[in-house]
Amino acid sequence: MGETVPALRVGLAGYGVAGALFHAPLIAATPGLSLSAVVTRSPERAAEVARKYGARAVGDAAELWGVCDLVVVASPNRTHVPLAEAALRAGVPVVVDKPLAATAAQARGLAELARERGLMLTVFQNRRWDGDFLTIRRLLSSGELGTVNRLESRFERWRPVPKGGWRESGGAEEVGGLLYDLGSHLVDQALSLLGPVTRVYAESDARRPGVAADDDTFVALTHLSGARSHLWMSALSPMPGPRFLVAGSRAGYSKHGLDVQEERLRAGLSPSVPGFGDEPPQRWGTMGAGDDLHPVRTEPGAYLDFYRGVVASLREGAPAPVDPEEAIETLTVLEAARRSATEGLVVGL
Repeated sequence: MGETVPALRVGLAGYGVAGALFHAPLIAATPGLSLSAVVTRSPERAAEVARKYGARAVGDAAELWGVCDLVVVASPNRTHVPLAEAALRAGVPVVVDKPLAATAAQARGLAELARERGLMLTVFQNRRWDGDFLTIRRLLSSGELGTVNRLESRFERWRPVPKGGWRESGGAEEVGGLLYDLGSHLVDQALSLLGPVTRVYAESDARRPGVAADDDTFVALTHLSGARSHLWMSALSPMPGPRFLVAGSRAGYSKHGLDVQEERLRAGLSPSVPGFGDEPPQRWGTMGAGDDLHPVRTEPGAYLDFYRGVVASLREGAPAPVDPEEAIETLTVLEAARRSATEGLVVGL
């Protein structure tokens, strides 16, 4: 019998919403990974990671470099670049929560450093494994939609009272606001589905009292193919629109409501539970044209596939689940959108 390969020891920098809700349970549920250490100075969080994952708490990210085989950066956005750079220079592969950096230039520097060191660098774009997004990919691959003319995609919420924290109250130095938060997902999905972008137009506002970063933003993309993407991200939508609305030359696809995986993670369900990403039929989307409409089964969501891809990359040399070059392309579009919203113009790429 062959020897059992030890699990890769994972160090998690950050145990806020991203670290505690997404990364920690996904790492713990992925074969070949073991959550070994978590950066937190909170006694309550330290007790939690020990109880739930058998991980130890450390006070500084630098303590991870020598004791972990992989570092996951899930700390505030402004720390992504310095922490990822420090890990790479210490010889440790890195997963960085989106956005990879504040600018495409910073992201390009990290990608170059990873290549020089021969280390994996990837970005946690979990929404590529949402069931509704996977469904659209399936419908495009099968040709059922025909050629896509327009993609509408929304992350809209009703939060008239700010929650506080750096995402809402910080300036540009915090890399906060919805454009770089939810917009990172929406732009990444649009590029993955419809390819490169030639023009960007955006409108962006901070509408709630006391909020310094954008909380109501719209981005329009013109793709090289001629398709257009209209992307909404808002904390002030009393009546959210469809999560996706795809107009193709043969048929359309409409889907309301968010992927089920986040709500199940919030409920404490393990991602390893059978059916974790399955959506009930009453939440399926609709496909068709004119009066000929019918429900379409939603593909099972598969967040675990991201970390399975990380294991395959580190163990077998497979491509990283998200190529840093794709993250650079997304950041290029986000920068163009910020410039468009500030200057009131269409930005060519």
